[in-house]
Amino acid sequence: MTIQEIEEKYRITADYHTHSVYSRVGPYIHGKGTILENVKAAHEKGLSELAITDHGPADFYGLDPKLIPQMRADIEKAMKAYPDVKVYLGVEADIVDSENALDIVSSDFELFDFVNAGYHYVPSAHMMENFRSFHLPVSAKEKERLRKQNTLRILKALKNNKIKILTHPGDKAYIDEKLVAMACAETGTLVEINARHKHPNAEDLKIYAAQDVKFVISSDAHKPENVGRYARSLALAFKAGIDADRIVNIEER
Repeated sequence: MTIQEIEEKYRITADYHTHSVYSRVGPYIHGKGTILENVKAAHEKGLSELAITDHGPADFYGLDPKLIPQMRADIEKAMKAYPDVKVYLGVEADIVDSENALDIVSSDFELFDFVNAGYHYVPSAHMMENFRSFHLPVSAKEKERLRKQNTLRILKALKNNKIKILTHPGDKAYIDEKLVAMACAETGTLVEINARHKHPNAEDLKIYAAQDVKFVISSDAHKPENVGRYARSLALAFKAGIDADRIVNIEER
């Protein structure tokens, strides 16, 4: 199917991974839109649900937990302005080398409606190793060592936390997709098809599709105009042989 045919036949109902101006470090704003602007974009595109999921505190531009009450207030204002959109406050936690393999602890979960998690280039030794492995020549032995290490951290994160979405698996860190897919099936974690990153690609998605997992398409929007992007991601899913009914936020028009 062409992108136009996909857009004519299918629609996205919810976007559970977007960033706002609360993803920032000092004066550098990682997410370019306010919560209200993201919700307005969701309303204009006919979405019924939207999540604001700024980065976890270990990230270069991680959210400040002290600002969560302000984020909640912004969400309430946005839902009053656009009552057709249900808005959730989530977080995209970083998978790190910690007791629960995340940069938030179990007591932090009550601050959010749900938690997504994925690998990012946070300031840590193991993620700097991953950065080098993605951008500089490394030996096959080194790549395999990192793959095993990264996979173990994901499995630990999935099995020790209630994670809604595993964000862009395989991006920024080499992993064993089959083992991760099996863990997602076991824990009921949604596998993300990300509209912003190169992974998971079609070959990765075939590995996930071989397990009993559900998928979700996320825009990973850092600008309001990108909220609700889905058509190219849905085309990728079809290329991998994934039916639309396995994607929780896609429906026929």
